[in-house]
Amino acid sequence: MDWNACPRVSDGIEINKVADGYIVYQPDRDRVHYLNQTAVLVLELCDGNTRAGELPGLIRAAYQLADPPTDEVSECLAKLLEEGLVH
Repeated sequence: MDWNACPRVSDGIEINKVADGYIVYQPDRDRVHYLNQTAVLVLELCDGNTRAGELPGLIRAAYQLADPPTDEVSECLAKLLEEGLVH
């Protein structure tokens, strides 16, 4: 994980809000993804300006956690990258 990178949401995906997260459709791959609330927050923070290394602290603050969830954010971000939802 490059914690200095500033990931951003990939172009061309369709994001639809649902009660408990997002449903994201990738037309170029004809794939549908379901994101829970935490993955939604990580995706929304991928704005191209926020460094990946800042994400665990922002998630900690959003959920009022005692410690930043570094491993969990790393796994989530890696999956978003792998699936092509962010770059």
